[in-house]
Amino acid sequence: MVTIVIPARFQSQRFQGKPMAMLRGATGLQKSLIQRSWEAGCRVPDAAQVIVATDDVRIAEHARAFGAEVMMTSPNAANGTERCAEVAARLPKAELIVNLQGDAPLTPPEFVSAVIAAMDGEEMATPVLRADAQTLRRLQADRAQSMVGGTTAVFSSSGHALYFSKEVLPFSDSLGPDDAVFHHVGLYAYRPEALRRYARWPMGPLERLEGLEQLRFLENNVPVRCVEVEAKGRVFWEVNNPQDIQRVEKALAEMEIA
Repeated sequence: MVTIVIPARFQSQRFQGKPMAMLRGATGLQKSLIQRSWEAGCRVPDAAQVIVATDDVRIAEHARAFGAEVMMTSPNAANGTERCAEVAARLPKAELIVNLQGDAPLTPPEFVSAVIAAMDGEEMATPVLRADAQTLRRLQADRAQSMVGGTTAVFSSSGHALYFSKEVLPFSDSLGPDDAVFHHVGLYAYRPEALRRYARWPMGPLERLEGLEQLRFLENNVPVRCVEVEAKGRVFWEVNNPQDIQRVEKALAEMEIA
């Protein structure tokens, strides 16, 4: 059984109350970021269950009001993966847990399906997108303004992650036509046992410095499979900062999502 978990917290240094931020869709209808992310999860055909995991009563009440199943998690959870570990511990029949970030309503269902399909023999997998010229400019512009924008990934010939960073990697003064920057999509599939181990490990220096939860797996020698997916002309961007709302609303309109 595949369970999608959408971790959500109210407190955020960069964007206080982010899950409750309102986004306008193609018809002008406004819905919260957490509702749009939950609806994205509900569009995944492989999922038996979609759960919002939060420690905040305001988010829980709001999510239940639009029909979501909610599990309350510890306020001490350091990140979404720790919240997923708490949920997995209460779901003994779950075979795979998918972490769909609560700030990623533009995630297509096929991204989730591709990661699930790649989990044969893997403990964890996550998707990456080859950045087009527009996305690369956005990544570079955010860093030039000292803003934390998207995350990039570099990986080996076997498709396993070498590193993830909020810097634009690999560094180059000029990228050629055969070079590529891969934009990391904030989505993970885990085996429940991998989550149990993750919850026991302390936060390592790389995770702490980058603020990227997946680095805890790499710091503890757990391979992370990077699955290349295709945007097929669609824009993918997460809501990392208030400035991203306009970008995502524009993409929702172009995708004709109400």
